[in-house]
Amino acid sequence: MRRRRARLAGAALTAVLLTGCAHAADPAPLAQRPGGKGTRETGQGRPLPAVVDHVRTRDPVVFLTYDDGAERDRRFIELVRARRLPVTMFLTDSVAGPGYGHFARLRAVGASLQNHTLDHPSLRGLPYAGQRAEICGQQHKLKARFGVRPRLFRPPYGTYDTTTLRAAADCGLSAVVLWRAAVDDDGGLTYTRGARRLHPGDIVAVDPDRPTGRPLSQRTERVLREIERRGLRVGRLEDYL
Repeated sequence: MRRRRARLAGAALTAVLLTGCAHAADPAPLAQRPGGKGTRETGQGRPLPAVVDHVRTRDPVVFLTYDDGAERDRRFIELVRARRLPVTMFLTDSVAGPGYGHFARLRAVGASLQNHTLDHPSLRGLPYAGQRAEICGQQHKLKARFGVRPRLFRPPYGTYDTTTLRAAADCGLSAVVLWRAAVDDDGGLTYTRGARRLHPGDIVAVDPDRPTGRPLSQRTERVLREIERRGLRVGRLEDYL
């Protein structure tokens, strides 16, 4: 992933994240779920999407998510197939597009394909039209290529604002997905907030663009060992949001 650092103002609909795409720390309170107290709507009357880094559940599950589509480790496809891992891939067209066949194979073995914009810009502060073009454009790309219309969106670098939420809602997305845990170059975990260990409902971001670290399959295997050590399993994020 493109390595940048971004810091967001601590407003009600922002989260403070240190980036790369999947490295975050010290988030401010996340936006409330649609239908909850203080829910806001777009100009078209749609509720703003939930912004989540953790799912409230008593089930012993955590959620593995991957961004961009830069690393195409064939062993990762086999790992997903063999372990029946319901992973979630947030794809950027300009990164994943040349290798969409790889992601078709991942989808065939159980991966879910979701929206991460066309060109991976930092969205916060951009005009509505630009944000909508990035988000809706990738909706159209994924629909045309795979026949799917994503419901989940991850903003590049974890940066977003109210305009992002409006654009995401108007593009048909129901949740903006951040992360509470991130995987480093070797497969170790770092945390954005709270206890420094996995809890049920945690969303884990595995950064796939690590040319100097372990391959994606090896980093995932290390995370799986930690998940199992905690008595947890990998859940399908779409079933909980």
